Amino acid sequence: MLEYNLPRYLPSAEELPDSDETPVDNELQELIPGLLKAILLILWAERMDWFFGVDMGIYYHPEKPPIVPDGFLSLGVERFYDEELRPSYVLWEEKVLPSLVLEVVSQTYRKEYTTKLDEYADLGILYYVIYSSRRRRKPRLEVHKLVNGKYELQAGNPVWLPEIGLGIGCDRGNYSGVTREWLYWYDESGKRYPTPQERIQRLADKLRSLGIDPDNLD
Repeated sequence: MLEYNLPRYLPSAEELPDSDETPVDNELQELIPGLLKAILLILWAERMDWFFGVDMGIYYHPEKPPIVPDGFLSLGVERFYDEELRPSYVLWEEKVLPSLVLEVVSQTYRKEYTTKLDEYADLGILYYVIYSSRRRRKPRLEVHKLVNGKYELQAGNPVWLPEIGLGIGCDRGNYSGVTREWLYWYDESGKRYPTPQERIQRLADKLRSLGIDPDNLD
């Protein structure tokens, strides 16, 4: 449970801007976290204690601008804020820090490996994930874990996240009609969880193996 030494008046999510008006400068900054969320919506369909935000502001102080990662995952919170959904993620209302934040490096570096690393550590985010397809001589995926107030780079691909109960890693695949390297969730054995499209294809293949044409189902 978070505790704050903040001004007496704390604005609600409805009173705070729901965007920093900064457009993404690479479509991958939306597609990569969008795919991770789409997988979770099926994988954790019965769970109501998680939230995955995409390009959403995390407010940590009423007098400071929000931090806006490309994606973040919180556990132990209500999945749906209300019927209007969350306009932003306000820490003094949620009382729960995100367990993981994701930054997808765009065409221009925005201090993902320096300033943002320190900001997320100061905030107390357990896992900070950075992905950049531009890197050639260094790992494109970096998973940092907060240990004694400092981030430590985790080895491997995928990387198992025991506190979350998922692994995260990158592999080639197809999403939104594009074949390239994407980020995926994995189980503890390192097996990749399928995307929604892959689940549909597997079901169709199974039906065909039983002599059923999936295209003729009512």
